[in-house]
Amino acid sequence: MKKIVKMSLVAAVAVAGLTTANAKPLEEAIKNVDVSGTVVYRYDDRDYNDEYSDKDLSNNKYKIGLNLKAKVNDDVTAVTRFIVGSQTNADFVSLNTTTDGGKDGQADVSLSNVYFSYTGIANTTVNVGKQGLTTPWTVAIDPDGNEQTGTGILALTTVGPVTLAGAYFNQTNLTDSADMTIQGGTANGLKLTDVLEGDRNIWTVAAIANVGPVALDAWYLEMQDTFDTFTLGASANFDFDAVKLSVGARHTMLDFDRELAGKALSKEDQSLTKIMLGLKAGIFGANVNYGWTDDEGGTAALDNDATTGMQGYTVQLNGVADAQYLQVSVDAQVLESLNIALKYHQLDKDKNDDHGRGTDLTDKELYLQATYKMSPNLSTYVRFGENEYEKENAKDQEGTIGRLQVQYSF
Repeated sequence: MKKIVKMSLVAAVAVAGLTTANAKPLEEAIKNVDVSGTVVYRYDDRDYNDEYSDKDLSNNKYKIGLNLKAKVNDDVTAVTRFIVGSQTNADFVSLNTTTDGGKDGQADVSLSNVYFSYTGIANTTVNVGKQGLTTPWTVAIDPDGNEQTGTGILALTTVGPVTLAGAYFNQTNLTDSADMTIQGGTANGLKLTDVLEGDRNIWTVAAIANVGPVALDAWYLEMQDTFDTFTLGASANFDFDAVKLSVGARHTMLDFDRELAGKALSKEDQSLTKIMLGLKAGIFGANVNYGWTDDEGGTAALDNDATTGMQGYTVQLNGVADAQYLQVSVDAQVLESLNIALKYHQLDKDKNDDHGRGTDLTDKELYLQATYKMSPNLSTYVRFGENEYEKENAKDQEGTIGRLQVQYSF
């Protein structure tokens, strides 16, 4: 018994010695780690008329994104991103209380990004490893939505006012994370997740420039045996003392490859064009955006929230063939921490027999949003309104839509 006690005491002293010996190196390592992230809670509620009661929603959603950047040496940084949410596509973890009997659930923890960033060449950054797909067609990091990731290399270099970018990925999560459904055309109702394959190579090149107050960008991207696409964008901001004006425009074209002929996509040329105008005068602001799509198809983004798409609340343009989309909003900064906005969105889908659309149809939504910023790192918004989807051979779908969201950033 005495021997056991003596051995336990020796072990305790040894552990204490090791802890003391390694305390300083661990402390130094932590000093070189930059920690950031977001914690988001969202509650969605939608209530439709009797014919569409199966589309009612009452969801609690949660997502935590944790970013760690560790300095390896003067030229290399190791970057990781962890998601507490959906392991499939880095989205919210959701509990639909309308259909799941109100039960509570748990979230998955997953490693979303792990790559090395090299900055040893002046004005140049090279990222190698598993990372977000940083393109206008995808969403690399989203505090409150799904994310597109892939394994590969991304390089950016700046020469004067021009930044050149190039990337290659041999694996992506697009088969799970692509967020859009085609409306109209021969592939009506098809989800991109049904046709995109994660082992297809992707490469992209870009040029980004600033000329005076104008920012310009041109991108080209190709996905092996799937599609090729390009986008051109321009934006500018003007400050006229009492009035601030912002203008922007973007045109995107996408062509599906012949290899997708069996999925009824290869003969469709897709395009989406949009114009954005913004005005700020004192505490008041206004925005008007207008977009339209090609009569063959309107697929321009792999995620509806991407730069090449045009997203509203429950109404969006990406993937809708032969359509025009109007977004109008006015807002007032009534307090330093409180903004009130009224938003109206209308999507007009033209009659087109080739798309199975025998008459003109209109989808619209109107909602009020109050955004309260309690502190620089904590914000909340509340939305409430109504939407209506016109149906050709059925009663129109009408309902109320609401949301509460709280986001903490660190």
